[in-house]
Amino acid sequence: MVLTAVRGALGFLTRLPVGGDERSWSAFRRTPVSIPLAGYVVGALAALPLLLPLPVPSAAALYLATLVLITGVTHADGLADLGDAAAVHGGADAARRREVLKDSQTGVGGALAVSLAFVTLGLGALGLAGTLPRVAFALAFAAEVGAKAGVAFLVCTREAVHEGLGSALTEGATPTDLLPVVVAVLPVFVVASTAGAGYAGALGALLAPLGVAWLVGIWARGALGGINGDVLGAANELGRVAGVHAGVIVWTLW
Repeated sequence: MVLTAVRGALGFLTRLPVGGDERSWSAFRRTPVSIPLAGYVVGALAALPLLLPLPVPSAAALYLATLVLITGVTHADGLADLGDAAAVHGGADAARRREVLKDSQTGVGGALAVSLAFVTLGLGALGLAGTLPRVAFALAFAAEVGAKAGVAFLVCTREAVHEGLGSALTEGATPTDLLPVVVAVLPVFVVASTAGAGYAGALGALLAPLGVAWLVGIWARGALGGINGDVLGAANELGRVAGVHAGVIVWTLW
């Protein structure tokens, strides 16, 4: 069941050729823990370039390129839509912001949100590549798992604002489903400790995305009336950025 759910999560969240069918999709939407488990695969693959003996800028660029190749642009598109909704001027209500989310054209707010996120992630990648190779791998790995855990947190604790991806994932999910999510992220500390990144660095890389997801969820509830697929995608992208920076900062200072 869990393996089928993880395959469904990878098929939906990434561009990896894992195949997809109704059975794996159904298992995925009923199993929130499959989201951070998919993060293990994405994180390990995306962080591999950081282990190569390359100059810092080259390793950082290859990490970013690998990440885009694996995940595509679906989540970034969600961030762009949310940026446009957040940029609506005046006393716009939730209904008006939801209308903006449905607009297929990207506005200034969306372009700015994606640009800032990508530039900030690039700077974080330089910070990663500037550490030891094994440490860089462990921190990038932890940040990816943390970002996916943040998405699972929203799925388990927030209500969808309309039918769609958000409702498909939140339907039936409850806060008690967070317990398997917490258990699922614990092995990250073993990886981090073995790689020399330490527990503190891993904790920073894991907790920062959860904090971002919490803030995004609060904003979505007030501005949109609930979450949807765009909110989940934005939480994933922003959570990764926060996790990378937090991991590097904590590892550097402690």
